[in-house]
Amino acid sequence: MKVTFLGTGTSQGVPVIGCGCDVCRSTDSRDKRLRTSAMVEYRGRRIIIDAGPDFRYQMLRTGVTHIDAILLTHEHKDHTGGIDDVRPFNFVDYPVIHRVDIYATRRTAACVRKDLDYAFVADKYRGVPEIDLHEFDAGRPFEAAGITVVPISGLHSERFDVTGYRIGRFAYLTDFSYIAPEQVGLLAGVDTLVVNALRWRHSGKPSPSHFIVDEALQLIARVAPRKAYLTHMSHEIGLHAEAAKRLCAGVEFAFDTLQIDVEE
Repeated sequence: MKVTFLGTGTSQGVPVIGCGCDVCRSTDSRDKRLRTSAMVEYRGRRIIIDAGPDFRYQMLRTGVTHIDAILLTHEHKDHTGGIDDVRPFNFVDYPVIHRVDIYATRRTAACVRKDLDYAFVADKYRGVPEIDLHEFDAGRPFEAAGITVVPISGLHSERFDVTGYRIGRFAYLTDFSYIAPEQVGLLAGVDTLVVNALRWRHSGKPSPSHFIVDEALQLIARVAPRKAYLTHMSHEIGLHAEAAKRLCAGVEFAFDTLQIDVEE
């Protein structure tokens, strides 16, 4: 299995508009973070996790011309705002049309239907996204492009649920602020774990919506994967070259375009 980090930044991305901090002015490519997304290539299939506002550029940067499925973690725009840009994948072999399968929980699927209502009407105009939207039960594994996917449920905040995914021995969690013990159990035996870490510490009071680094490290210690990566980071993490020195063995900050191999 090969995993590509398409984006590793928080909802504002890095650099942040109007910010003059050292991170936002850095010339190190690892400090330039698009909105969080990943591509999993496994058993001949290519699955994208989240399609935010940077999806178009992320796909251009990878050079891929075909995807098999998109998994959505939740409904926020930094994870769904680029869905319209599946259209080139639909029509790359025109007149053959390749529909794109998208998988989401009921709540997230409802938001997609609302935001892209023009893609779901009976009398569609030519060129709209050709999407097959599938709702899944977050309590059960499901098949995406013939690959078994295990949903991992958590809280983004008191108001929002979020879904992570386990594919084989790889697990990907973003925008988590809480995960129940029984859900941690679903991560047993993973080789590689990706988890969100917004910043090093809480700014004034605990974040209601994202793990900080210490909370992510606590989860990693409970799961005990061979390797772990942190994603969905703000500029408050600091310069990549310096921040990376503060992490324990076996844990790294992911960065955009990083490719990793996951042991099966």
